Amino acid sequence: MAALLRGLRAGRTLRGLGSVVAAPTATKPQCSSLRRGFHRAAQRLQDESKSDKPPSSSSSSSTTYHEHYQAHSAHQDTATASQEDSASDPASEEASGPNTSYQDQGGEQGEEYETEEQLQARILTSALEFVPQHGWSLEAIAAGAETLGLSSASTGMFSNGAGDLVLHFIAHCNSQLTEILAEQHKQVQLGQAEPKKTADFLRDAVETRLRMHIPYIESWPQAMSILLLPHNIPDSLKHLSTLVDDMWYYAGDRSTDMNWYTKRAALTGIYNTTELVMVQDSSPDFQETWNFLDNRIQDVVNMATTAKQVQSTGEAVVQGLMGAAVTLKNLTGINQSR
Repeated sequence: MAALLRGLRAGRTLRGLGSVVAAPTATKPQCSSLRRGFHRAAQRLQDESKSDKPPSSSSSSSTTYHEHYQAHSAHQDTATASQEDSASDPASEEASGPNTSYQDQGGEQGEEYETEEQLQARILTSALEFVPQHGWSLEAIAAGAETLGLSSASTGMFSNGAGDLVLHFIAHCNSQLTEILAEQHKQVQLGQAEPKKTADFLRDAVETRLRMHIPYIESWPQAMSILLLPHNIPDSLKHLSTLVDDMWYYAGDRSTDMNWYTKRAALTGIYNTTELVMVQDSSPDFQETWNFLDNRIQDVVNMATTAKQVQSTGEAVVQGLMGAAVTLKNLTGINQSR
């Protein structure tokens, strides 16, 4: 556009010059005027060319684009370097927040997702509050789920139904007893408590464990009958074996011969029979149960390792389990009057 304007102005100037040249040359002063006209026209054309031409437009444009490119490239390099440093520096990644963070329904921030097993444990723990009302049943599990703000349909997570609730309670109680025994053992090792005799230690351990049933004693025959169902027997025996083994371990038993099996089989029989006495005991604070335990616990400590005694111990355990089945059949569904 600037070049077009310069061309139009140059054309007007040349037309003015042409008119001057075409005029008759009469006198000498007119020749002088003609020379001055040429001079002014040339000077005017030069001035207009200087004023219309953008000063160093191409150079300025090139410089501006080059500076912009350099600035943009520097910004990209800085961003790329920052991303690489964040990827290589774990501290930077932690500062930006863990990828597994979440917010629950209450808006509280968590650091990791809750697994299905953890959720099931929370529901079952909450369901124990409703066992006195609903018994060991899916209704208690549904009530526990609703307490946590979950749907009662959450009971579909428990394929074993009430069996899952009873086994969860047993595992929880066993874990509590192990913590208690470990703390007592630690105090003895530090010289803060006197060690107990083996018989007294085992007697107190069994009583401590059975006292955990007291809040649910009215419905405990139902729980015991659930444990005797064929599909629950393997897990029930596993928990019982772990319980008895922990008792003997913290009592100081380190035997590795046949005596190891004899002691555990005998203590298992005593635990089962004492539990049966407890669900039928109506004495204050289950005093008759603890008296029965006192009379039986010494037999475990004094037991020898002869084959005859091992055989009698095994028979006692089997008879205890059979007696438990018969007793539970009579007790299940019957409300105990205390």
